[in-house]
Amino acid sequence: MARILVADDEPGLREFMVDSLELEGHAVTAAADGAEASRLLDNRGFDLVITDLKMPRLDGMALVHKLRAEQPETQIIVLTAHGTVESAVEAMKLGAFDYLQKPIGSPDELCQIAARAIERRRLLDFKDRVERDPPPAAELELTHGDPAMTPVVDAIGKVARTQATVLLLGDSGTGKEIAARTIHQLSDRRGGPFMALNCAAVAETLLESELFGHEKGAFTGASDRRRGRVELASGGTFFLDEVGELSPALQAKLLRVIQERTFERVGGTRTLESDVRWIAATNRDLRAMIEAGSFREDLYHRIAVFPIRLPPLRERAGDLLPIARVLLARIARELHRQPPSLSTSAERKLLDYSWPGNVRELRNALERAVILSDGDVVDAEHIWLDASPAKPATNGASVKSLADLERDGIVRALEAVDGNRRRAAELLGIGERTLYDKLKRHGLS
Repeated sequence: MARILVADDEPGLREFMVDSLELEGHAVTAAADGAEASRLLDNRGFDLVITDLKMPRLDGMALVHKLRAEQPETQIIVLTAHGTVESAVEAMKLGAFDYLQKPIGSPDELCQIAARAIERRRLLDFKDRVERDPPPAAELELTHGDPAMTPVVDAIGKVARTQATVLLLGDSGTGKEIAARTIHQLSDRRGGPFMALNCAAVAETLLESELFGHEKGAFTGASDRRRGRVELASGGTFFLDEVGELSPALQAKLLRVIQERTFERVGGTRTLESDVRWIAATNRDLRAMIEAGSFREDLYHRIAVFPIRLPPLRERAGDLLPIARVLLARIARELHRQPPSLSTSAERKLLDYSWPGNVRELRNALERAVILSDGDVVDAEHIWLDASPAKPATNGASVKSLADLERDGIVRALEAVDGNRRRAAELLGIGERTLYDKLKRHGLS
C-alpha cells in the first residue's frame, strides 16, 4: 500500500483515478486544485503525487517545484492534455518520474505507471535506510555475488512487500534470522518491533508462557500478569525459529493464532487479538515430520505460504573468501587489532573445508585464528577446524606440541576478553565446562 495524492480540477477524472488506485489497495487523497494539494503536502507525506499541469489557483508545475524543494523523495506523475507535452517533459527535467497523457485509456494504464513510480520510491527508501543504518550482517549472508544467492535475494525483496507468512529453510548458521530481519526492515511493518523466539532454546514447559504470556496465579511462580512475545510484537514481525521443535499442543495453538489472529494468555479467559507478520524457520524436514505424525500438516501449509531456502556456505564457494575478509576486519576491530590478511595457504584451507556450521563456524574459526596469530597475516596453522586440527609450523625452529598450542590459544583468548571465561569459551568455540577442564589440565585455573 502506498500513500498517493491525486490533484486534478476535473471531478470525473479525479474520481476515476481515486477509485482505480484504491482498488489496488492504496491510500488515496484527492485535491480539487493546486492550492488544496499544496496545503495537504504541508501537513502530511505522500509516496506519490499525481497532478494535472493546468489547474486553478496553483498549477502542477508549481507543485513539482515545491515537492523537489521540500519532499525530494516523493515521486511525481504529471497529467498532460494535448498540446502540453512540452510542459510535461519540462516537469520530468525538474524531477518528475513520468507523465500520463489525457484522456487516460484505462485503469490499468494508470495503475501500471503508478506501480513503477511506487517501486522507485521503495528502492530509494531502502537505499537510504541501508546507508544510514547498514544491517549488521546483511553483507555476509545476503548480498554477495555467488549465483546461489541471487534467487534468495530476489525472493526476499518480493515477499517483504506483502503480508505473506514466510518459511525460511536451511542449515544452522546460514543466516535465517538475518533474512527474517531483512524482510522486516523492507516491509511496511518496519516501524513496529521485530520479535524473535528460538523454540529449541526455551524449555517446553515455559514456551507457551513465552509466546502468549500468563495471568497472575496461572501456575506456581506466576506472581504477576505477564505479556507474551506475540502480544509485545503487535504491529511488527514475529520470527519463530526452530518451529519444528514445537510440541503438538503448541502447534495447535500456533495454528489458531496465525489463522484466526486471536489467543489467550496462560490461565486467562479473555481473548486477545494478534497483529503480527509471521516468519518461521527450521533446519528440519517438516514434510518428513508430517509423514511421521510429529508435525501438523495444516500448520505447515499456514507457515509455508512463501518458502525460501538459504543455501549452506559450501554451496556458495564464490562468497567464502569475501565473507572471511569482512569477518576478519570486524573481529580485529573488536579485539583492537589491525585487520590481518589471509595467506595463500590459509585461503586454501578455508576453501577446502565443507563448513557444516556455515557462517557461524567460519567466524569462530577466524576469531581463534586472529587470537593465535602474532602478526598481520593469518596462516593455515592458525586455523583450527574440526576435520583438521592446527599443526605447528616447521621452519627449522623448535616445534610446539598440540598441547602447547592449545594452552597458548587459551591464554590469548583470555587476554583478549580481559579474563572473562564465558566469552573466552565462545571465542574458542567450546563450552564453559570444557574450558574449565582445559584450564585445570594446563595449570591455568
